[in-house]
Amino acid sequence: MSTQSDIREFLASRRAKITPQQAGLPAYGANRRVPGLRREEVAMLAGVSVDYYIRLERGHLAGASEEVLDAIAHALQLDEAERAHLYDLARAVARRRARRTKRTRGPLPDSVLRVLHSMTDSPAFIRNGRLDILATNRLGRALYAPLFTDDAPQPVNVARFQFLNPHGRDFFPDWEQSLNTTVALLRTEAGRAPGDSDLTGLIGELVTRSEEFRTAWAKHNVRLHHTGRKAFRHPAVGEITLDFDAMELPAHPGLTLTAYSAGPRTSDHDALQLLAAWAATEDASAAAGHTASR
Repeated sequence: MSTQSDIREFLASRRAKITPQQAGLPAYGANRRVPGLRREEVAMLAGVSVDYYIRLERGHLAGASEEVLDAIAHALQLDEAERAHLYDLARAVARRRARRTKRTRGPLPDSVLRVLHSMTDSPAFIRNGRLDILATNRLGRALYAPLFTDDAPQPVNVARFQFLNPHGRDFFPDWEQSLNTTVALLRTEAGRAPGDSDLTGLIGELVTRSEEFRTAWAKHNVRLHHTGRKAFRHPAVGEITLDFDAMELPAHPGLTLTAYSAGPRTSDHDALQLLAAWAATEDASAAAGHTASR
């Protein structure tokens, strides 16, 4: 991944989404050669020179002030996630000479694991920005059971399963929404951590092996993912749609704890209880097998 090319493609893709009418500008001429705003129109809306904006869009964000970045974000009508991504890209290009290093993986603190395992009624897991699942509670592992097969690449990764495993499409029934969310989360992380060689390797693998990922990746969409609803097609309990809340762990940058829940007296709540019963049965069978093997 090249930060400068990411900047160029991100700004060009956002510019293409805004029509002159949406920006409050007159659309002169019937044969515009660009689908959205021209560079000079963005420059005018942002209050900068055309030459300076062209330089910014070519990837030279290093040294751009907060005021300039805010003006560009306002001109392009960026949402909260896109604005944050623009700032991440500016910070990344400012330190582009830094050596690319591989993030170290250490054990999660016991205090964090205690919190995770104390959540007995809600499926929950801890992930990093690459969407590696680093830890789960009992119900979380049961919910994501299709990912935790004996031959699954380690660490278990949601994106790799979704795009490269033949069961990925079955597990995520809202396929288009799910794949777009996954790609947008990885694109957001790429802006935050351009020097993460594990992330670069994962994206390279997905771009090479999945046309659907490659197409979605080229759109440069980003998003924040704090709360919402997610559907699953579980092999033991069938379709289940759960509310989720994702909570970043400030003391452990880059890590997120996600917990799922279902409203009381709903079919999804019943399915969640069935999942808990299935997990208990699986645990009992595993314990019996372990005892018999001794």
